Amino acid sequence: MAKKSKKYRAALEKFELNKKYSLEDGIKTVKEIAFAKFDETVELTMWLGVDPRKADQMVRGTVVLPNGLGGKAKVVVVVAQGDKIKEAEEAGADFAGADDIVDKIKGGWLDFDALIATPDMMGKIGALGKVLGPRGLMPNPKTGTVTMDVKTAIQETKAGKVEYRVDKTGVIHSPVGKVSFDTQKLKENAKTLIDAVIKAKPATSKGRYVKKVNLAATMSPGVLLDELSLI
Repeated sequence: MAKKSKKYRAALEKFELNKKYSLEDGIKTVKEIAFAKFDETVELTMWLGVDPRKADQMVRGTVVLPNGLGGKAKVVVVVAQGDKIKEAEEAGADFAGADDIVDKIKGGWLDFDALIATPDMMGKIGALGKVLGPRGLMPNPKTGTVTMDVKTAIQETKAGKVEYRVDKTGVIHSPVGKVSFDTQKLKENAKTLIDAVIKAKPATSKGRYVKKVNLAATMSPGVLLDELSLI
């Protein structure tokens, strides 16, 4: 195990490692112990009582965080045809087009954060799956990125829409803001995400659904939250 830095060890001494904090106190603690020179991202981690190997226990969805994620604005690309290209441009898309965008991506261009496509363009987008998939950029109807309502999709993505998805070990990791956010804004974002995950509980999930919840900044130790108080 790699040796932890002096600042990391100092952060560990500022709180009780095994104590379960309320959401508000947990956020205050994370803000207090953050030590990096940059504005760290605050990430929420949830251990769920599901078996993601079973299709009917896959927990996945999107949620728009009320206070956004902070940091630089997301670069949004839209692949569409006809009037939908103009609609995308007017709604704030950074790039919008049809075959020209597809060809540009085929040529290696991936300098964007989100790709939205209309259903009639998915035949061409599908050929880019091996490039887009591993980077989490493949449009998907379940996340609202394959849609005719490109205006809403762009606005939500720009506003701070995040995707949550349980990994193969039954864990969800998702950003909820920056350390520089005030406590209330982080609390509202985290609660919005937690409520969405709880609402997405599969009917086939038995026993305890939310097993453990942790909040941490990029470089800092994780702070345990009282999962029972969040449900």
